Amino acid sequence: MKEKLTDALYGLGWATVKKLPEPVAAGLGRRIADMVWKRRGKSVLRLESNLARVVPDATPARLAELSQAGMRSYMRYWMESFRLPAWSAERVKNGFAVKGAHHLTDGLATGRGVVLALPHMGNYDLAGAWVTTKLEVPFTTVAERLKPETLYDRFVAYRESLGMEVLPHTGGSAFGTLARRLRAGGLVCLVADRDLSANGVEVKFFGEATRMPAGPAMLALQTGALLLPVTLWYDGSAIMQGRIHAPLDVPETGTRAEKTSSMTQALADAFATGIAEHPEDWHMLQRLWLADLEPRQEPS
Repeated sequence: MKEKLTDALYGLGWATVKKLPEPVAAGLGRRIADMVWKRRGKSVLRLESNLARVVPDATPARLAELSQAGMRSYMRYWMESFRLPAWSAERVKNGFAVKGAHHLTDGLATGRGVVLALPHMGNYDLAGAWVTTKLEVPFTTVAERLKPETLYDRFVAYRESLGMEVLPHTGGSAFGTLARRLRAGGLVCLVADRDLSANGVEVKFFGEATRMPAGPAMLALQTGALLLPVTLWYDGSAIMQGRIHAPLDVPETGTRAEKTSSMTQALADAFATGIAEHPEDWHMLQRLWLADLEPRQEPS
């Protein structure tokens, strides 16, 4: 019953919110965000706990301010996503301003293939729509299997409507398909700051250990594609901001596993730079660091 209700609510969002005038949808998002934030539920408390790692010198009052801003940013993501299928091509093109776009276009021009890796920042669906609309470059991504299956199907249909090829995260065949796309000189986009497999690469992130997906680095190493970190944020305007970072260096020595680990750490460092600059736009409402994931020892 809960899964059916969740699916129905998302369906209502896509059917209703996209019909609202943009200022009305934005105001609705802020009101919902403030209501959720005031309830101090698990997601808000987890967001504050994560932000405490990002801004270690923040007072409790400052963390509360950041978490409120974070929930508003998160709800802006949802309101924009519900409305994206109704946006005109011009609205999509003008809705995102990105620095370093030449890293992507120059990389694709070489024919090597490009992997864009992003954290849960800003609105990566809007960034993807900008790539397919403004640059007219199709790309392939993966999506986490959601329950119920009908909800997963909604997300796949939504992202495919924006010009993306979407593969399921599970099943084992996604990596091979992504590698083929890259060898053909294509583009792959992956959200890569949270490991869903429990087999990720351990990295230091804001001074503490966590795991991040090995996939972006492994794909780059196996296919010769460029690996470009991307960070996104809002600046208070109607236009989302972003930065495509310079390609990550491939280590000259070491085993494949050592090279994968080194490149994944470099990716984590690039993410940390962007998140530290715009912590309120990092939408990490789940446990991330190993200290939070592993069971704590009870005092004897």
